[in-house]
Amino acid sequence: MLHIRAATDADWPAIWSVLEPTFRRADTYTYPPDVPEEQARHSWTKVPTATFVACDDEGKVLGTYVIRPNQPGQGSHVSNCGYVVSDAARGMGVASALCEHSQQEALRMGFRAMQFNFVVSTNEGAVRLWRKMGFAIVGTLPGAFRHPKHGYVDAYVMFKQLQQQQQ
Repeated sequence: MLHIRAATDADWPAIWSVLEPTFRRADTYTYPPDVPEEQARHSWTKVPTATFVACDDEGKVLGTYVIRPNQPGQGSHVSNCGYVVSDAARGMGVASALCEHSQQEALRMGFRAMQFNFVVSTNEGAVRLWRKMGFAIVGTLPGAFRHPKHGYVDAYVMFKQLQQQQQ
């Protein structure tokens, strides 16, 4: 059974063990592959509005996500999230559960929509999952990501309305 909860300071070592391999591969996130742990910690736990972890029945962290306003001020009603699942937990539905949870949290926090600003086009599993979950590709940023194997590849802006528009 998967449990999703707000992250605590004590979760950082487990969160870092999930984030570090992904950031070091440099094939899905724009963090430099040699990002120092303290910089990653600040970006993942201090900058966002909230950080969550997905744990198994034994409490092992399998994945994590962050949520924040996509823009300040007049754009602050649109949320932005980032998700990372441990290599060991891939294919177990963790990313789907995190995305579902984040949409519920976004609504609870008063957000009306969710936008992913930079989904690397070669991250086909993520693109497929986000589309399955109702996100549309609303923009393509040609050659915006420098992939370590594929060179310059596109990045997508993906968007989903969470609440009906009101005038």
